[in-house]
Amino acid sequence: MKKRLFCLAISALLLLSGCGRTAEGSTSPPSDDAPSAESEQPYDGPVNPLTGLPIREAAVNNRPVAIMLNNLKQALPQVGQSQADMIYEVLAEGGITRMLAVYQDASQAGMIGSVRSARTYYLELALGHDAIFLHAGGSPDAYAKIKSWGVTALDGISGTYGGLTPESSLFWRDADRRKQNGYEHSMVTTGAAIEATLSNSSLRLEHADGYEYDMLFSPDGTPAHGTDATVITVPFSPYKTGVFTYDSESGLYMVEEYGAPYVDGNTGGQIGVTNVLILKTSCQLISGDSAGRIAVDLSSGGTGYYACGGQLIDVVWKKQSPGGQFIYTDLQGDRISFGAGKTYVNIVPLTCQVTVNELSAQTPLPKQ
Repeated sequence: MKKRLFCLAISALLLLSGCGRTAEGSTSPPSDDAPSAESEQPYDGPVNPLTGLPIREAAVNNRPVAIMLNNLKQALPQVGQSQADMIYEVLAEGGITRMLAVYQDASQAGMIGSVRSARTYYLELALGHDAIFLHAGGSPDAYAKIKSWGVTALDGISGTYGGLTPESSLFWRDADRRKQNGYEHSMVTTGAAIEATLSNSSLRLEHADGYEYDMLFSPDGTPAHGTDATVITVPFSPYKTGVFTYDSESGLYMVEEYGAPYVDGNTGGQIGVTNVLILKTSCQLISGDSAGRIAVDLSSGGTGYYACGGQLIDVVWKKQSPGGQFIYTDLQGDRISFGAGKTYVNIVPLTCQVTVNELSAQTPLPKQ
């Protein structure tokens, strides 16, 4: 993979990462030995292809790790999701949602979970990143597609990756979560367990020569000629609504769900992201599926919204499923340049009524 390098001033990086806040919105002060304005030098080191931010050289060409996360109220708080570079949230059956958390360098994360089962469209999201997919079980169709699509999938339910004690294998049941959240919401992993498992495997751990991400980044991804978007409300279903509130001090959208801050149980900090995407697509019940599972169309493309820096615009998206990457453009066909930082992607039904500052986001959309 070509290493995309662009000059980011240290001051710009601090602003984008929250002026001394961590990405999950906690209030850690900047280091006392941070460089002064007079000594700042343009950054020209290795860059994370998922965020546009600095990363250690050894991780630049890694295949990322994509992990299925439970999002039932009973399973909260999730843990370790604040360390993800990208979070995809999509409906599952019964109006619930699950997340796919994508890590370019999972070794740096602590405990991650709780890990849940796969659905076919989450495989498509992972394949779009050439990712190694971690899950705990799956639908019959997901298992079939793992084989037919050649997904690199490590399963905590069926296979050899389940352990009985912490870090005895890739996955295990956390004792505290079993007591507090219940058995089915207790499967976890850690960055250390992921690194150990992968380093001792025969899996392909790096992108093939010539692989290149289609995401573009700039120090400031605020879209020009956008709509003021201080509060973005995304109702997935009657069960789950996401809220993204812009914090001008940090430059991040702080995430809420179920009427409360969306927090990382490892730190207690609220999740904050630089970029918010909302992609509209067909989400239909699968005929004859007794569990009420749905099909999510990721191959036909569509429209949606992009927000960064407190501004929102319409976007057009496309993805050549199952293995293609997402491509995002504005209504004029120009590629979106994201703000350097973490990205949260909401994939919602066509009927979803997104609101911005309590007003329906009804700006004209292009014809499909």
